[in-house]
Amino acid sequence: MTTHRVSPTSSTRESYVQDPRVQRPRTLTVLRTGPQTLVQDLGRPGNAHLGVPPSGALDPHSLTLANRLVGNPEDAACLEVLLGGLSLRANASCTVAVTGPSTPALVNGVLRDSPLHLAPGDTLTLGTPTGGLRSYVAVSGGIAVPAELGSRSTDLLSGLGPAPLRPDDELPLGDPTGVPVGVDVLIPARTPDDLVVPVHLGPRDDWFDDPARRLREGRWTVSDRSNRVGIRLTGTALDRTACRVGQELPSEGLVTGAVQVPADGLPVVFLADHPTTGGYPVIGVVAAHVLPLLGQAGPGTRLRFAPRG
Repeated sequence: MTTHRVSPTSSTRESYVQDPRVQRPRTLTVLRTGPQTLVQDLGRPGNAHLGVPPSGALDPHSLTLANRLVGNPEDAACLEVLLGGLSLRANASCTVAVTGPSTPALVNGVLRDSPLHLAPGDTLTLGTPTGGLRSYVAVSGGIAVPAELGSRSTDLLSGLGPAPLRPDDELPLGDPTGVPVGVDVLIPARTPDDLVVPVHLGPRDDWFDDPARRLREGRWTVSDRSNRVGIRLTGTALDRTACRVGQELPSEGLVTGAVQVPADGLPVVFLADHPTTGGYPVIGVVAAHVLPLLGQAGPGTRLRFAPRG
């Protein structure tokens, strides 16, 4: 566990500003987390030989944008917030940016534009995002929890990195190192209701009859059983070719974006916390530029594949 627990406190903003000579620690106190709030950066790729997934933000474009807006290096650790509901108290002056889908950000109950400033004692609360699932909160100096295997990311599959946040966690912040990047308009990320997902065939597309046609003609919906490990789909079942029925593969390596087809024929698209090996055939691999959209795709999103050779 790399966050630090503190006892519940009744401190108000006034208690922070009574004596401006008192130097406050550069920390944030978690008041509420919403359904799930995780520390994420750009992950720890290159450790599959250790059985460690790459992890990292599911929407890295939003994370790097948030970091630029507060003057952090693009790979600084931020908070990935699922479906809003996060509430934080600043224990020191800091700049905050909220990116990803359109998400109301309130400071002491007042709606504010991002990026924004928090004075000691100010409370930031996120509403429910629209157009996506995951918001990213960057704070000047970055979330300075200890790194494991070169990353501060929470990996839900292997358990590496800080545990999912809980109320009363105290998050250390690093020292600001850069100048925030200004923007006139911050355009929110938005996942369309109908996703067309380019997919490169292989390596086990030969386990299916006419895989390109079947992927192209199939129709799927994102299941509510999806998570950071993978997007589970309901809809068209991809049956194996007759000569492969009843056969199984020995476990082999998996990459982010792999479209694995379990025995029931319903595809799973693996995301950042995916296992590093698996025994079901992989019919194709999703193009990398689409993965952030999949990371924001909520249950009920309609999906079809556009296969490439």
